Amino acid sequence: MTNVATRLITLILLLQNQPNQKASELADKLGVSIRTLHRYFEMLDEMGIPVYAERGPYGGFSLVRGYKLPPLVFSLEEAVSVYLGTSLIRETWGELYRDAAQSAMAKVENILPNEQREEIQWARRSLVTTSLYRADLASLSPLMEKLRTATHEHRQVSVVYQGLANQKAEKRKIDPYALVFRSGWWYLVGHCHLRKAPRTFRVDRIQKLSLLEKTFTPPIDFDVHVYLENEFKSQPITRARLRFLPEANYMVKSNLSMWEAAHENPDGSMDVTLIAPDLPWLASMTLSFAHWVMVLEPPELKSMVKEWAQATVIRYQS
Repeated sequence: MTNVATRLITLILLLQNQPNQKASELADKLGVSIRTLHRYFEMLDEMGIPVYAERGPYGGFSLVRGYKLPPLVFSLEEAVSVYLGTSLIRETWGELYRDAAQSAMAKVENILPNEQREEIQWARRSLVTTSLYRADLASLSPLMEKLRTATHEHRQVSVVYQGLANQKAEKRKIDPYALVFRSGWWYLVGHCHLRKAPRTFRVDRIQKLSLLEKTFTPPIDFDVHVYLENEFKSQPITRARLRFLPEANYMVKSNLSMWEAAHENPDGSMDVTLIAPDLPWLASMTLSFAHWVMVLEPPELKSMVKEWAQATVIRYQS
């Protein structure tokens, strides 16, 4: 019944936004048959919602002139979706949008029927999102506010940035295109004038940021979603094979998303294939599993892990 109610509301909105629509067009948009569509029209008529049809090449189904659907008619799932959306905004954006999210939710709850309000109260108790962000978001609020302004007003920024692969911080000028929340971190996507190409910068690695007066025009053909989808395809990839001891195969099975491939051997040990941008990342990942894992290939990774492990032993002995 919930799907029927949702489709009825959607049908009213379709007719309200665009009169004189053909039955075949409406049926396609709703994903139902024309026969079912006419049954929906009968249901709307029983509910007192006036729908009429005009014949001719420019005719179609319309709401009676002047009829408007009352605002904010939500199903239970839609009401919960609004609440969950405002919760995510508070969690990911912190102070920048916290007050706006709380205010919006208060306005929505103020006009919702009791059934929807009760559903939101249930969601508040039972559907919880927390600790999505891995760093202290409050300390980054000044940076995030400047970056939001820069992306909105198309203003260049000057940053001092410490990349993971760089021993020293570098000064860069960036045309900021978008702010992206991914895998628990905030990133800035923009054109780097040093590299003369679009690049991604983790916000918590920006040591200093200045908002410049100079503006820029974003390229018409740049789509941040397409960029993010293809971001790593052109980067070099290093592939490794690791073997987990039989008593540690649960580590593989409980983290299947980490591996490109995983295979269980007859003795219970697990062989996995792991890909990464470089050997140091692979060495760090391998050492995080301590003595439960051994490198099978490449030999360069095996040597690096052995060297790092020996250096660690020496450090603790001294």
